[in-house]
Amino acid sequence: MSIKLPFLSATTLLRQNHLRADKNLGQNFLQEPEALEKIIAAAEIEQDDTILEIGPGLGHLTRYLALSAQKVICVELDHDLIPVLQNVLADFPNVRIVENDILKVTPASILEKDDYLVVANVPYYITSAIFRHLLKYKPQPRRIVLTVQKEVAERICAQPGDMSLLALSIQVFGKPKIAGVLNADAFHPIPRVDSAIVRVDMYQNPEIEADLLDKFFHVAKAGFSQKRKTLRNSLSAGLQLSTQQTAQILENNGIDPMRRAETLDIKEWATLTSAFSHNQAS
Repeated sequence: MSIKLPFLSATTLLRQNHLRADKNLGQNFLQEPEALEKIIAAAEIEQDDTILEIGPGLGHLTRYLALSAQKVICVELDHDLIPVLQNVLADFPNVRIVENDILKVTPASILEKDDYLVVANVPYYITSAIFRHLLKYKPQPRRIVLTVQKEVAERICAQPGDMSLLALSIQVFGKPKIAGVLNADAFHPIPRVDSAIVRVDMYQNPEIEADLLDKFFHVAKAGFSQKRKTLRNSLSAGLQLSTQQTAQILENNGIDPMRRAETLDIKEWATLTSAFSHNQAS
């Protein structure tokens, strides 16, 4: 379903309010209607949904969300943008503006119900931090749809052979996919790179048992801490074990000690988590 709204010029809004995009906050305002509609389509919002929007900026995406969902709660860090948002969103009573840093608040403290979606155009430099924050607390969103740097989206969706700690950290909790690509000129100011819409549909339960999650991340961080090295060397250094002991644990669990961290899938990391936990306890 196409949503028709008057075009909202970021340049005009900034000029009228004597503001400039803040580079330190990574502000690139997504203003192109077709791009905004792509995000809405990717999110598959239902009429009774609650949306958490991070960094609404000038309210471009917020307007589209407000017409699609029952409730939109948008969290904005930049104090100077709050009056602009209040003006732009004055005709949308289902929007609540929260002035805060999303990394300093828990979703439960600002949401009115447990079932919610996250839909946002986020600053590139805090993409990883936002994912980690959202997945750290209960309740977790049913779906996350973020506009991120295209290269980051590709990393998030990587498969074994090209895995990263970021990909692993997200794929434990949900299934990611790239739902669309956005050209740089859809934004103001125009960024130097293209963006992508990444959609993560959350699993009902993580791929790793809840009581092993902390250990899982500890082992995975050790494995990726020295990416150019073999698992035998990176894990022994990160977990403070001898290379002989580490190699033995890997071999006992059917994993070649000479492999590298980016080649393992989540099931193999789960196996290693259990193995190293057992070794530590014995």
